[in-house]
Amino acid sequence: MDFLTLIQILDSAVRLATPLLLACLAGLFSERGGIFDIGLEGKMLAAAMLSASVAAVTGNVWLGMFAGVGISILLALLHGLASITFRGDQLISGVAINFLAAGLTVVIGQSWFGLGGRTPSLMGEGRFKSLEWPLTETLEGIPIAGPLYSELISGHTFLVYVALLAVPASWFILFRTRFGLRLRAVGENPAAVDTAGISVVRLRYAAVAICGVLCGLAGVYLATGLAAGFVKDMTAGRGFIALAALIFAKWRPWHAMGACMLFGVLEALSNRYQSIEAPTYIIVAILIVMAAGLVWSSRKSLLDLAVLGGVAFLLVTVGTVSLFSSGLFGQTAIPGQFIQALPYILTVVILAGFVGKATPPRAGGEPYVKER
Repeated sequence: MDFLTLIQILDSAVRLATPLLLACLAGLFSERGGIFDIGLEGKMLAAAMLSASVAAVTGNVWLGMFAGVGISILLALLHGLASITFRGDQLISGVAINFLAAGLTVVIGQSWFGLGGRTPSLMGEGRFKSLEWPLTETLEGIPIAGPLYSELISGHTFLVYVALLAVPASWFILFRTRFGLRLRAVGENPAAVDTAGISVVRLRYAAVAICGVLCGLAGVYLATGLAAGFVKDMTAGRGFIALAALIFAKWRPWHAMGACMLFGVLEALSNRYQSIEAPTYIIVAILIVMAAGLVWSSRKSLLDLAVLGGVAFLLVTVGTVSLFSSGLFGQTAIPGQFIQALPYILTVVILAGFVGKATPPRAGGEPYVKER
């Protein structure tokens, strides 16, 4: 792999990681405030559909963006109403939002445009254009620094830079402001916050509203930045991958960016290569390490050991077959289907506890009942 190919893969990874990063930060604010939200997928899907629809009708991508963020905030407040005001089950509320968005986006899209649930292709002012930074053409011919600047740093859409800037902004808000301190306290011990005379309900609604804004931007980027219109189920599980990245990052903004970039690199590799050839001994070593990690992470539970041990046995079997078919120092082709499944495999591995114990906010998922 030459340097230019590497830069192109990283450039693609940044674009593909942007909706994951925005959704991951959305879940970070919500869960830090004590509200678990698995409805990220539904809010992204609704925002993508409405933003593309408004942009297609008006020819103005900014109106589409405001419409997409608006519907996402509305669904976030609906989730807040169910889980904060009426103290309903937060997981069920999130699932309901996912089902609602998955069905309504197709029905409304078919009713409006009659294209099987998708919107017309966006062109011109109907979608976000790439922003070229100053001196891009001048520096393009310089070795190493030129491709880095022109391919990796410059040439992204407005929302890519918003997502990247949202990481330090989220860190500053959560860990350097009074609002962030109170929000984190609500996620850990809402009774103590209430005793101090601070409204738990108001802080939790603020958290879900911020979640709605960031999820809306993620959906808008999918339909008007990464793609040129809305298609059925275009989020393709990104909301759930963002939740896995959030657990991987252990609810910290900078780590969340790293986790999302990892998923972006895997998706970029799957899009670029139909198959990859690698030395057999490297593949066997990786499979053995993964198998050992799965067994180690499941050592405290017989049920986990049975399930994850079976997966580990399968990995060892695959490694053994590769070893005998190609030889230790031969080349083994990794099929394209496996490469495409890598982001989802990594999600399962993370949720299985392979990355170590991740402790969520202590009051997360529990409705707060004010003592009288």
